[in-house]
Amino acid sequence: MSLEIRDLHVSVETENGPKPILKGVNLAVAPGEVHAIMGPNGSGKSTLAYSLAGHPKYTITSGSVLLDGTELVGLSVDERAKAGLFLAMQYPVEVPGVSVANFLRTAKTAIDGQAPPIRTWVKQVNEALGALQLDKEFAARSVNEGFSGGEKKRNEIVQLDLLNPRYAVLDETDSGLDIDALRVVSDGVNRYIEQGDRGVLLITHYTRILRYIKPDFVHVFVDGAIVQEGDSSLADSLEETGYEQWVKADE
Repeated sequence: MSLEIRDLHVSVETENGPKPILKGVNLAVAPGEVHAIMGPNGSGKSTLAYSLAGHPKYTITSGSVLLDGTELVGLSVDERAKAGLFLAMQYPVEVPGVSVANFLRTAKTAIDGQAPPIRTWVKQVNEALGALQLDKEFAARSVNEGFSGGEKKRNEIVQLDLLNPRYAVLDETDSGLDIDALRVVSDGVNRYIEQGDRGVLLITHYTRILRYIKPDFVHVFVDGAIVQEGDSSLADSLEETGYEQWVKADE
């Protein structure tokens, strides 16, 4: 039982034809594990996140992605979500005219195959909003429309809480957050992790979020592949040395 990425190759279409971005990624996230992927800008970290979720811009040219034995390659975005995969986006999109409450209930219904009971659901939504320090009136606002950067990221973790997927891919959830919002968001992720049987793939540039969310494994990502792996101490050494040694070796 794991989220297993096997020799994943991904390309994106450009004016000059397909451009390879991921060049053979191998990684397995078991239930209860937190894996951090760290790397410089342009290394392909976000491409990995969107490819796992099924974004049509990215073409998986070879390789396999298994979620508890289910092959995700070839499945639609919603089928991957139903299988148990969740993506918190670096840049959450606006959905004008669709309230947060309606969005959440529709998503929950689609994943579970049945609508949640209204009375208990409203209570759950209010509790999830409160845990992320969002007022319950927030539920009536259109998804991400006019939200601050911090509100967008908190809203992503509200979704994580309520949908409670098997595996969560968090793509630079810490970007654009001040220190208070970072703590609130990290607390939300940690509540999800504390269930003990959920897996997290945390993608970030910086070590600051890793002060609040402790990874079991750290992977250094350069030019579309994992070039170094270790425990949480690897993140500490990256704080000192940066990525230069791997970037230079790749040139």
